[in-house]
Amino acid sequence: MIRFSVNINKFATLRNARGGNNPDVVKAAIDCERFGAQGITVHPRPDERHITYSDVLQLKNVVTTEFNIEGYPDQRYLKIIKEAKPAQATLVPDGPDVLTSNAGWDTIRNQEFLKDIISELKKTGVRVSVFVDPQPQMVEGAAKAGADRIELYTEPYAREFLVSPEIAVKPYIESAKVAHSLGLGINAGHDLDLHNLKFFAQAVPNLDEVSIGHAVVCDALYYGLENTLQLYLRQLKA
Repeated sequence: MIRFSVNINKFATLRNARGGNNPDVVKAAIDCERFGAQGITVHPRPDERHITYSDVLQLKNVVTTEFNIEGYPDQRYLKIIKEAKPAQATLVPDGPDVLTSNAGWDTIRNQEFLKDIISELKKTGVRVSVFVDPQPQMVEGAAKAGADRIELYTEPYAREFLVSPEIAVKPYIESAKVAHSLGLGINAGHDLDLHNLKFFAQAVPNLDEVSIGHAVVCDALYYGLENTLQLYLRQLKA
């Protein structure tokens, strides 16, 4: 069974646009779990434009499934991980001025940096995942740096899926095979949705987890949150 982690950043974006606490991000996380989510993902950025430091501290006390915290591994992020002690820390290469993650790590160029960060994070007992493009050499670099998992960046797949699903998914299949051979777990995320998720999940071998946020919130506007989560879970079970 491929685990479904819901990224709740967009709930926080909506709340912050108006101020106050509507929607309630903590309640959203609890409801997502109640409706079938097997994990909750957040990405607390330095400017707190969506998930805030306070949100993370509250969520660590209520999330009963897998808590996954994404972020660029600066000192602020390391402090958050040490305090929240999530199940998983996902390292992404984007700086504070980036709107959303748009590339994976160059795990070769950043090998020593990642190795040091991963070693420090593992002292806290968290599982470490590294966000990478679907390139075997980047997967190998993540393994060499000591990662437990990779998260395959799926925006290129989502874009090319509209032209040719078979061509779009090919590099992900190859990268997943390399990851599995190296003992890495395999996650995936970014622009996966109800249109392209089932094909991806069926094609990519040994997939452990998908993280989806933006599409879930968009679909929930039409289908309702509980129904939306069930629709996504069905794509992963098929």
